[in-house]
Amino acid sequence: MISTVDHKDKPALSEGIIQYNNRLAPLLIRNTLHSIIPNGIEHIYVAGIGSNVISGDSLGPLVGTLLKNIYPGHLTVMGSLQSPLDAVTLGREIPNVRFRSNSFVIAIDSVLGKKEMVNSIIVRKGTLLPGIGLGNQLPSLGDCSIMGVVLENNPDLHSSLLYTNLDTIFTMAMNIAKGISISVRQFFNYPPDEPVLLLR
Repeated sequence: MISTVDHKDKPALSEGIIQYNNRLAPLLIRNTLHSIIPNGIEHIYVAGIGSNVISGDSLGPLVGTLLKNIYPGHLTVMGSLQSPLDAVTLGREIPNVRFRSNSFVIAIDSVLGKKEMVNSIIVRKGTLLPGIGLGNQLPSLGDCSIMGVVLENNPDLHSSLLYTNLDTIFTMAMNIAKGISISVRQFFNYPPDEPVLLLR
């Protein structure tokens, strides 16, 4: 839904900033999630926030699609390319979700940032404020945020979102989805040979 990440956040986030095409990105995401998710969590929700019609805002729904049907006993996905959590549906659907007790919510969205942060993945503890990059006021969501910095924050944002490099978005989404999947697999002690993603 396009949030923003401010440059002043960078020092505090330095351990959770990962280059989108780093071959170790899934493991780095896993490591950061394991430092954030508290012991005793019994279920994890992934909220893939964004649009299925604007390439620059499709990161969240793409991650949701990649994670569908993985570890259904411990992972619930909200938001996919088929059923996105966008500006219309987010405020309508999330208040009606009955989250299980002892659960943890990971919110994923495309964000804007300073030039030097573009094409980075940011993982941090705390809620996400979706839509703020476009001036929308939508419900905050998540115990943890995974944000893909897709563009520099600039006045040409609206037109730029339509022409964001899909290869970059897909690579970013794959690495985020793999990182979450590995985290769930290890956190809930699934066999190490369980598939990371169920790609058809």
